[in-house]
Amino acid sequence: MREGGRKFRNGAGSVSDPDSKSAANLAHARGSVSALAAASRQALALLLCCFLAAPLTWAQHEQAIAAERPKAPIFLRPYQAVSTPPIRLANSNRLDSLIRAGKLYLTAQDAIALAIENNIDIEVARYTPILDQWNVELYKAGGSLPGVPSGSAQVGAVAAGQGVQGSESAAGLSNGGGVQRGSTANATVTQIGPVTPVLDPVFQQSVDFSHLSNPTSNYTNTGVDNLVSQSRVYDSSIGQGWLLGGKASLSFDESYLKQNATTNFLNPSVSPVLSLSVNQNLLQAFGVAMNARNITIHERTLEMAPDQFKSTIIPIIANVLDLYYGLVADYEDVRAKQTALKVAQDFYANNKRQVQIGTLAPLDVTTAEAQVASSQEALVVSQTTLKQQENQLKDAISRTGLADPALAAAQIIPLDTIHIPKTDHLPPLDQLVATAMANRSDIILQKVGVENAKTSALGTANGVLPQLVAIANASNQGLSGVPITTTVPATPKQPARTITAQPYFVGGLGNATAQVFRRNYPSEDGGAFYHEALRNRTAQADYAIDQLSLRQTELRYHQAVNQVAVDVSNQVTALRQARAQYEAAVHNRILDQQLLTAEQKKFALGASTPYLVVTQESTLATAQSAEIAAEVAYSNASVAFSQTLGTTLQDNNVSLDEALSGRISRNSSLPNPLPPAK
Repeated sequence: MREGGRKFRNGAGSVSDPDSKSAANLAHARGSVSALAAASRQALALLLCCFLAAPLTWAQHEQAIAAERPKAPIFLRPYQAVSTPPIRLANSNRLDSLIRAGKLYLTAQDAIALAIENNIDIEVARYTPILDQWNVELYKAGGSLPGVPSGSAQVGAVAAGQGVQGSESAAGLSNGGGVQRGSTANATVTQIGPVTPVLDPVFQQSVDFSHLSNPTSNYTNTGVDNLVSQSRVYDSSIGQGWLLGGKASLSFDESYLKQNATTNFLNPSVSPVLSLSVNQNLLQAFGVAMNARNITIHERTLEMAPDQFKSTIIPIIANVLDLYYGLVADYEDVRAKQTALKVAQDFYANNKRQVQIGTLAPLDVTTAEAQVASSQEALVVSQTTLKQQENQLKDAISRTGLADPALAAAQIIPLDTIHIPKTDHLPPLDQLVATAMANRSDIILQKVGVENAKTSALGTANGVLPQLVAIANASNQGLSGVPITTTVPATPKQPARTITAQPYFVGGLGNATAQVFRRNYPSEDGGAFYHEALRNRTAQADYAIDQLSLRQTELRYHQAVNQVAVDVSNQVTALRQARAQYEAAVHNRILDQQLLTAEQKKFALGASTPYLVVTQESTLATAQSAEIAAEVAYSNASVAFSQTLGTTLQDNNVSLDEALSGRISRNSSLPNPLPPAK
């Protein structure tokens, strides 16, 4: 567009006839309008590409991995499921941007970037920090392991002193009075060590409506032979535990009762009860460190999430580098095999010409032809190895692998070569070991594993102690209702009299609640619960097993620390050996090339035989393959050396934060012009 504009203006400027000035102005105006319209169309097209193409390309890949809390109001939020996005199956846009005309042009850095963005094993590892976060959330709530039932209120009985049954209970004649709650204090929990109290507040609300008929044989107590009771019981409670090893529960119960008994002074009646119950463990399950052990372990694990991810990503990057440079070497090997085949074919053609003119025997042609067949076989094997290596690299840098037709058909063109420096500037061994100790994620994680094992052992150590629980309860009760006047018949000792409820109890729920908060009828009790296993073999065995496992964990950690020095020393030796092997292979290939050249000259002068030339060609092909193998061996040794030191990410300019997010900020660019296909 810019060139067209310049040509148009040059053409307009060349109109210099004074009589054609108006025509020139008109042409210039038309050109401006045309250029403006073209620029507008270009801008509109660019704008549409930004708004339409980008969301289609990046929408699925850029969706973050998360498990987010609901956005509902605060009172509904705890009771809605956490939202998690679907898995990301699309490849990043970087992969498509590097494919040109069926060729995938790759640098080593682009291969690493594609692996970080698309490798499924790395994508799986990205979920681990989020799982660690929710594990911390789980154990901060306290309580037993998931799946253990919790206590629930059981309502339906009446309060002490209310109605016929309540009066009998208060007099000690029955045990049916009072609101009773279920408990899981003696539930069997498959968990080693004491159970942490429930740390989240728990609110419970129970409602019971009943209509009961009870035939009675004691007419004096009820005044009727069929006691009919209508009741409504409301039970509200809130409870919470704390890390010291105790728990408290505050409850407010209200029971309404209406009976057909003639002996009730209040009928119907209502009786609220406000009670506070506190339990505190003093031996077993006592202490913040012991009850918070699972929280501490998982918080420590969450802190180590970057190192855990690092330990996953480093072997994958090392594998991608080995595959990439292995592919580079495979291309070199194919070229070497093609060159060897070309030399063999030229030698075979030359021998055929010499047989035709009578200077060579036909048997010499057969020898040359056999060398051509051998070179062709070596080329096919090399091409097959290259294709297999290419498929493995495609699988490592893509989420779809060979299932993507475009990627499956694309030929990978590596843009980097294997670079072997002239010298290896290696620091002293003790400095290399210190570097490995500071960077090796596996050593750091093993050390944290020892700390977690020690923290976990607090549970079994505390579990050896007997149980001693201090218990304190306080409650306030009220009673009100509609008064009923009862006439007591005369006896020989007493005249007939009328009995009614005291005025203090006359009223409704408001009067009874006022009695509760005035503490007119308070009740307090306290005590202790003690329990011990006389032989205590289970707890002692758990503690012994835990401690012995801890000792094994400590020994494995020290073994791993000692192994670091061995690994570093071995990798230094392997790197030096690979360099020596490469230098020897290069020198040997140069000598074999010189020998082949000399043998060909001797053959041209008639001082050699075809057999000697073919033998030297085979020797040179073997030397070329050995040199390429030595290059790969040095590359692999260099990658393994960085992996042993734990510096793979630093050496390849990989940001751990970008790797965690799955999006490398560095843009990929292809050289211009593109290199020819190999």
